[in-house]
Amino acid sequence: MNFKEELSEYVKIVNNELEKYVRREECPETKLNSSMEYSLISSAKRLRPILMISSYKLFKKDFESVFPYAVAMEMIHNFSLIHDDLPAIDNDDLRHGKPTNHKMFNEPTAILAGDALLNNAYLVISEDLKKENNPERLKLKINAFSELTFGVDRMIAGEYVDTEFEGQEISNEYLEYMHNNKTGALIRASVRIGAILAGAGKTDLEKLTNYAEKIGLAFQIKDDILSEIGDEKILGKPVGNDRKLGKVTFVTKYGLEEAKKMLDDVTNEALNKIEGYKEKGEFLKELALYIKNREK
Repeated sequence: MNFKEELSEYVKIVNNELEKYVRREECPETKLNSSMEYSLISSAKRLRPILMISSYKLFKKDFESVFPYAVAMEMIHNFSLIHDDLPAIDNDDLRHGKPTNHKMFNEPTAILAGDALLNNAYLVISEDLKKENNPERLKLKINAFSELTFGVDRMIAGEYVDTEFEGQEISNEYLEYMHNNKTGALIRASVRIGAILAGAGKTDLEKLTNYAEKIGLAFQIKDDILSEIGDEKILGKPVGNDRKLGKVTFVTKYGLEEAKKMLDDVTNEALNKIEGYKEKGEFLKELALYIKNREK
């Protein structure tokens, strides 16, 4: 199986797992459940759960045990996107070429759909923890849960810095801090959770953390480049919004050509971090290149 086929297979696996948690029964909050489903069951890349599964597979083959945490991570990611698109934050009308959640439903429903997805993520993991009878496995799962909650905390911190300093000039350090948290935190948590659940040792965890930090930064730099010169039809949203809002990005801070160079450099650093895993790490290498070369 080549990289694109394997990636597509992982996307199908994640989508099938997410379907199990969609609530479609008739009830007073049916519209809320539809709002949650609208964002969760989408044409998303599923990068974070795929990273989690891939890092687990470096050490063990039974990656089905990662599914609850992969599902929870995708729920959390979509909670963040719903809230990120709201009028009070980015005020976006489109996401993946479709109306954003608050445009499709309404603002109060979108806010609560995001809240519900975050809470459902914790419900999914709590159910998995309750079923675990092996003390050693339970300890690993609790550590993974701690990693997840820390990732959410840092993502929210990064989002705050982004909104608080919108339209202002910020230092290089603040720009990197913002994106290492806003974008990088859940990517880093995904890779670390996969390794933690597989029982990876301290050295492996450090290597994979470094890899995750590099691809998290690469993801954001690429986002900033696409926001400046991407194809709106492929992106599914308008180009140039960040500049109009006065957001400080890697492109507005350093210029387009320097941002492209930074993307090349940080991607190469990520590839170097994973070099020691040889064939087992090939998919993670390809993922780093996929992040660098993507068009949306």
